[in-house]
Amino acid sequence: MEFKKEFLERLNIAKKIVFFTGAGISAESGIPTFRGKDGIWNKLKPEELANFNAFLKNPDMVWEWYQHRKKIIHESKPNAGHFAIADFQDYFDDVVVITQNIDNLHRRAGSKKIFELHGNIERNYCIDCGTFYNTPELEITEGVPKCKKCGGLIRPDVVWFGEMLPEDQYTQSEKAAQACDICFVVGTSAVVYPAAFIPLSAKQSGAYMVEINIEHTEFSYYANYSILGEAGKVLPLIVDELKKIRAIKQ
Repeated sequence: MEFKKEFLERLNIAKKIVFFTGAGISAESGIPTFRGKDGIWNKLKPEELANFNAFLKNPDMVWEWYQHRKKIIHESKPNAGHFAIADFQDYFDDVVVITQNIDNLHRRAGSKKIFELHGNIERNYCIDCGTFYNTPELEITEGVPKCKKCGGLIRPDVVWFGEMLPEDQYTQSEKAAQACDICFVVGTSAVVYPAAFIPLSAKQSGAYMVEINIEHTEFSYYANYSILGEAGKVLPLIVDELKKIRAIKQ
């Protein structure tokens, strides 16, 4: 694959990089997406499983569903795209991953600075006292577990429909986007708001926008450069270009 000269020149002078990632990069690890022809929501109604009222109404069912998803995620592994994003840390002063995914694969691949806009399925918390529990801390129970401190129901630390994004994660994401030199939009059409405001904020602040998706999306209009292909194939090739650029500089 041959990359645009302008893009390579931008890589050469960039210091701060942001990756804004979505379900597409996780799909390459075998994790089903929510939308698309094989999407989860084609089989199940989101209002039955992914909102707080549904959890209160039938906590055991919702918990069981998320345990099923957690098992799929746990058995999945980061792919070449995740590892390539982590490799960027070897070449730039600041690399930030802003993800809409809840699967923890970026962290497992070695990325250090990650903002999770929709939570993390490996974490849980009590709906009454707010105590956090990592998955290994929870005892295997029939149905939803109870908090060891107050006895409240424990829910997954993911953002459900109708809930606000975590303020600290969103605010820090916005700051990183506004400060970056290049913003990669990977595996997402970036149309789910308010998360989609993040790459637009990078664009408005003058960042060079690079889209990596298997097909053109609504975000393609905003991109300076759209690269069509799987993240697991495209991103390692960009890392190869970085190696060449750094070799010339030395």
